[in-house]
Amino acid sequence: MKTLLTAALLTVLAACSKQGETPQPSPNSEPSASVSANAPAAIEPAKVDVPAGAYTIDKAHSTLVLRVNHLGFSNFTARFTGFDIQLQFDPKNPTTSSVNVKVDPKSLALDNPPAGFVNDLIGKDWLDSAHYPEITYQSKSVELTAANKMKINGDLTLHGVTKPVVLEATFNGGYAGHPMDPHARIGFSAHGSFNRSDFGIAYGVPAPGTTMGVSDNVDVVIETELSGPAWTPPADAAAAK
Repeated sequence: MKTLLTAALLTVLAACSKQGETPQPSPNSEPSASVSANAPAAIEPAKVDVPAGAYTIDKAHSTLVLRVNHLGFSNFTARFTGFDIQLQFDPKNPTTSSVNVKVDPKSLALDNPPAGFVNDLIGKDWLDSAHYPEITYQSKSVELTAANKMKINGDLTLHGVTKPVVLEATFNGGYAGHPMDPHARIGFSAHGSFNRSDFGIAYGVPAPGTTMGVSDNVDVVIETELSGPAWTPPADAAAAK
């Protein structure tokens, strides 16, 4: 009996001592992947032959469109014809870029509006352009989400209220210049959305559970081309003139 108890005690002690040991990998086991090996690869920006610098809007090739849902039946579309975009852009490091947008609310334009309707929209119940004569958007940071796509985090100031709004932008490419266009040119498409009630414009928002009115959510779509630094023609092109 004493021998059995001694053997049992030795077995328990051996098991306890193994619990404190560091497990050793099997000779045939694969080494575990490190944390850095699982980290996502850095996104490389799209390669394009355009210079870094200041870019300004080409108004003839730019649109700013708004869409709101009307009664649940359609997406009513309007646009601003008076707006300006100033961009600092570095194609090799887009995250250092910045953009400023200024919009004249009185430039609101509609297709086939009823008499007086535009004046109502820029009046006190909606944009109240007499008291708030400018809408602005100022970027705070830019994140690259794909080679030619980025997320712009910025502040929208509308109706006297400033709130953060995110724009999803696509860089459509560009060139350093052309004999018919002596400046660099780039193009972007961007879209975003916000709730107008967050900016104190709640007139006509449908009651909860209904679509009887004009949606709180506003979709924004921007298509723009911008002109940048002056182009220096290649030496052979200059000599050919």
